[in-house]
Amino acid sequence: DGYRNTNQVSDDYRYQDGNYDAPNDGYYRGGDEPAQEEDAQSDVTEGHDEDDEVYEGEYQGIPHPDDIKEKQKKRAPAVADEYRDRADLMAERMEDEEQLAHQYENIIEECGHGRFQWTLFFVLGLALMADGVEVFVVGFVLPSAEKDMCLSSSNKGMLGLIVYLGMMVGAVLLGGLADKLGRKQCLIISLAINAAFAFLSSFVQGYGFFLFCRLISGLGIGGTLPIVFAYFSEFLSREKRGEHLSWLCMFWMIGGIYASAMAWSIIPHYGWGFSMGTKYHFHSWRVFVLVCALPCIASLVALKFMPESPRFLLEIGKHDEAWMILKQVHDTNMRAKGEPERVFTVSYIKTPKQVDEFIEIQSSTGTWYQRWLVRITTTLKQVWDNVLYCLTAQYRMNTLMLAVVWFTMALSYYGLIVWFPDMIRYLQDEAYESRVKIFDEEEVSHFTFNFTLENQIHRNGEYRNDKFIGMKFKEVRFEDSLFEDCYFEDVRSSETFFENCTIISTVFYNTDLYEHKFINCRLINSTFMKEKEGCHIDFEEDNDFLIYLVSFLGSLSVLPGNIISALLMDKIGRIKMIGGSMLISAVCCFFLFFGNSESAMIGWQCLFCGASIAAWNALDVITVELYPTDKRATAFGILNGLCKFAAILGNSIFSSFVGITKVVPILLASSALVGGGLLALRLPETREQVLM
Repeated sequence: DGYRNTNQVSDDYRYQDGNYDAPNDGYYRGGDEPAQEEDAQSDVTEGHDEDDEVYEGEYQGIPHPDDIKEKQKKRAPAVADEYRDRADLMAERMEDEEQLAHQYENIIEECGHGRFQWTLFFVLGLALMADGVEVFVVGFVLPSAEKDMCLSSSNKGMLGLIVYLGMMVGAVLLGGLADKLGRKQCLIISLAINAAFAFLSSFVQGYGFFLFCRLISGLGIGGTLPIVFAYFSEFLSREKRGEHLSWLCMFWMIGGIYASAMAWSIIPHYGWGFSMGTKYHFHSWRVFVLVCALPCIASLVALKFMPESPRFLLEIGKHDEAWMILKQVHDTNMRAKGEPERVFTVSYIKTPKQVDEFIEIQSSTGTWYQRWLVRITTTLKQVWDNVLYCLTAQYRMNTLMLAVVWFTMALSYYGLIVWFPDMIRYLQDEAYESRVKIFDEEEVSHFTFNFTLENQIHRNGEYRNDKFIGMKFKEVRFEDSLFEDCYFEDVRSSETFFENCTIISTVFYNTDLYEHKFINCRLINSTFMKEKEGCHIDFEEDNDFLIYLVSFLGSLSVLPGNIISALLMDKIGRIKMIGGSMLISAVCCFFLFFGNSESAMIGWQCLFCGASIAAWNALDVITVELYPTDKRATAFGILNGLCKFAAILGNSIFSSFVGITKVVPILLASSALVGGGLLALRLPETREQVLM
């Protein structure tokens, strides 16, 4: 009948004639057995010995007395669940879960892989795309936001790390809640939080409020990754799981490409915005932040039309709802294949023994906030119990090994993808400084400067009765110079300073030459009038397209690795994929010693990203498969939270060595990848496992 039998399945759960041969033991039945005709019922019992006589009560659903005695012997005195030992209940639940795992695998195979899974694939892909976008947003807006909000170096560093901090907390918290409240519900909560605060962050003006919005936005999006993979895996059969979870990972790459393309096309257009007076400015980078929230909003809307995971519903005993969803999956796929007449043959589904007890207060008991407090604290306690369960003897070794592999992979990967642009910018700055023009002892009088001065050093000069009107200074330094009876009007400056200068009877009108730009200078009878307020974008060149190009190429370079990993995931296995990819990535790191130009650094970045993506995909797959359904999102959330912590460390450590040495970042990344890759080879292979 096209169904695959598994050796592990007990005889009670075999297919017979296109149906499950269901014992009459109180399990859920999705449909009634066809009733026999009255004559047939009497004919069956005619001419039988007493020993062979069929018990007539079974046609009315009444158990045979002998069956009752047999069950009583097996289960030994029947005791109510509340009086039974918890270990016995857990043992019974584990046995039920094993039977359910094999039965569910057969059911998913009967449902087939078709239109329903592909629809869910794109809906969840948009959520994963939103996660990829979130990683790049702050990096792209920083060059503009730092001027808009007058950010210091420490403030910029905090803004870069705050998103990872939010994602770390969100992964653990929302991933744990997904195992208690449901995949769909928690994913909707995650996306709603991200969309709301990402939208709000584009309008706020103050640095503190913007920082808070990005933190909560990161917290929301942090929960999507664990939930998305747990959710999608529970609609896939064993033969499809590795491949299609790897295809799903491509949306993270698409998110990076989308963010890079939007930044490139929006942020440099400084005029794409508006101002309300002198206090409120909505510049182009804020438009970019709004556009980056679109994938999240699209996924949030589409998710409303998708069902909850039936595997999760079976875990919490909601077998009616689970059966209806599985029938929906089956019928949707069969209609798409042109076989609408095919009938969903599952008549009952095994449900595990329910052990957890949720404390519920009656509506008449206490106040509303007391009832909610009990619900929240009870749910959080259950989440914490799940976290601890991942460290019990059964899962401790796998959890610790996975934690090390996730950590080493994230430390090297996130550290290097920040280090690459910083190194490219450092090489640019070195080349820029090598082209500096130096002017010594120049004397200029009665001259009007109305053009841009860039990358110059003026030493021991004298400027008398000169005018600087409607001009720009970029990377200009005046050292030991004299300005007398000069006039500055409508001047904009970037990295421009006056050192040890004497400024006499000079007027500064509507300029951004603030006090901190005059270092050890003597100001005599000089006047500052109507200074430019706040911080302003200096030049469009500040939003250098190279930072967008580097991120775009880095995201695009993982496409070949994504395709290869998807095609080979189920052929060579998860373990070889992780170990091989990490070791190849470590070799790529050593070639960074030869990257002494911008083009070389971009090339090695693309090679490194392309080689490492297979390890990320395999890690996502094996993490889903190593844990049971009621712990899956929790375990994934813990490991992904650890990954974000490693990203914070990697960003901090690697960026601190830019311009100092390349040896430490390269050796650190290579060592971490080699250690993690070798340890990954000791993980159990899950390619042939059913989803527990």
